[in-house]
Amino acid sequence: MELELVAGRIDETAADAIVVNLFEGVTAPGGATGAVDQRLGGMISQVIAAGDFKGKLNEVLVLYPPRPDPTDLPAGGGGTFAQSLPEALPAQRVLVVGLGKQDDFKLDHVRQVAATVAKRARDLGARHVATIVHGAGIGDLAARDAAQAVAEGSLLGLYRFREFQSTDDEGGEADRDVERLTVVEFDDSKLDTLREGLSQGETIANAVCWARDLVNRPGNDLPPRALAESATTMAGEAGLRCTVLDRDAIVAEGMGALLGVARGSREPPAFIVVEHEPEGTAEQAPLVLVGKGVTFDTGGTSIKPSSGMEDMKMDMAGGAAVLGAMSAIGRLGVPLRVIGMVPATENMPGGEAIRPGDILRALDGTTIEVINTDAEGRLILADALAYAQRFEPASIVDLATLTGACLVALGGRVAGFMSNNADLADEVRGVAEAVGELAWELPVWDEVYKKELKSTVADMKNTGGRFGGAITGAMFIKRFAKDVPWLHLDIAGPAMGSEEGPYVPKGGTGYGVRTLVELARQRAAA
Repeated sequence: MELELVAGRIDETAADAIVVNLFEGVTAPGGATGAVDQRLGGMISQVIAAGDFKGKLNEVLVLYPPRPDPTDLPAGGGGTFAQSLPEALPAQRVLVVGLGKQDDFKLDHVRQVAATVAKRARDLGARHVATIVHGAGIGDLAARDAAQAVAEGSLLGLYRFREFQSTDDEGGEADRDVERLTVVEFDDSKLDTLREGLSQGETIANAVCWARDLVNRPGNDLPPRALAESATTMAGEAGLRCTVLDRDAIVAEGMGALLGVARGSREPPAFIVVEHEPEGTAEQAPLVLVGKGVTFDTGGTSIKPSSGMEDMKMDMAGGAAVLGAMSAIGRLGVPLRVIGMVPATENMPGGEAIRPGDILRALDGTTIEVINTDAEGRLILADALAYAQRFEPASIVDLATLTGACLVALGGRVAGFMSNNADLADEVRGVAEAVGELAWELPVWDEVYKKELKSTVADMKNTGGRFGGAITGAMFIKRFAKDVPWLHLDIAGPAMGSEEGPYVPKGGTGYGVRTLVELARQRAAA
């Protein structure tokens, strides 16, 4: 979709649909909405007065501007009837979107309403949509932030994964797409700021959508080598350095935990390292991002039930989030050294697959008794965090669809996070809230949970007891962070949407991309 910014008045903009807004409880529209209302002869005010539109968050009103019929004009034209007609709007449709209560208004509401109204316009068949920047006026939000949110919400809301669907239903729903979004601003002094925000929002949203595509691709189309190829191509386009360790290199490094998980598959593993090192940051301690990259997870020898296993193509969503974030960080030119790592493999029950009771040796020498082969994500993350130590990182953040236990604890929309550093926990909590990605902290207390991973035959087990599974999974990973500030995001719930939200689709959501990008941006600005 083409995204553009123009100077002008929304009520004078020709488009298939124009978009204005209204706070809940407002009875006399002002600003751009008031100008459109006047051109409509008070139609918006009339609908409000009738109680048919209240301005509730994400509520949408669709109006069709009247077109004077020349045959209705008095003979000779020009008479009093013609003079009484409002000047016709050049747009075919007017969409008024509700912003909710002004006292509750926040930046994420901009993303929501931008997405909601963009999808409604698409459903109506509009190919060219023009909109004002929600929240940049009476909403009292910073203009750049509001513009970024409009771009993010619109692009994320319009996302659809159709790579494997035929499009032979010409004129049907699948054929409908918004091709151009025009952002209209009356105040010339805001144009540069808005342009910057729109550009940043477009870059971030495109990175999220690319991550969603990776998550949605089936396992037969995205084995580890294909994920590595996608990362290499992305890095070249985003100005990043990408190194891919193949099986031989992984063996040479001594990544016994990753190799153990990969043994059951005919598809070789890959260890992907993407580096963003802007000029002047070579000596900087990097922010290291690590994402679980299990491109398909059967559970291995401890095989999963068949019901729902098709969704296990998404077990690389943490890796997709890291790669998507690196794409945006590179394209935005964030002045911070950032390194992304994705250990990629399948987890299959082949003839050489590891068994419960087997002992693996991780990169740092730690021996691990495998209790459950379906607890494989923490194994490959162990080697990744051990590898990260050589970069002497400022901090490490890992993302993984690690445990069903986290989904049980927090539900499908919220990630759980655990950390060995209170400052890092506060930092990630703040950026996640700022971008509207919900996350909640769980404890990692050694005195309570460490004993759950104690093994009688190895340094540790890969699973704890029945209870606190999300926490004991994080406790396992924590050991490999050593003394580096570390935070683990268990994204098993929000990585795969089971129901559609305003800008979150069913299927791969790209959860985590925006949090990681904002983390890097805020660190660079500090």
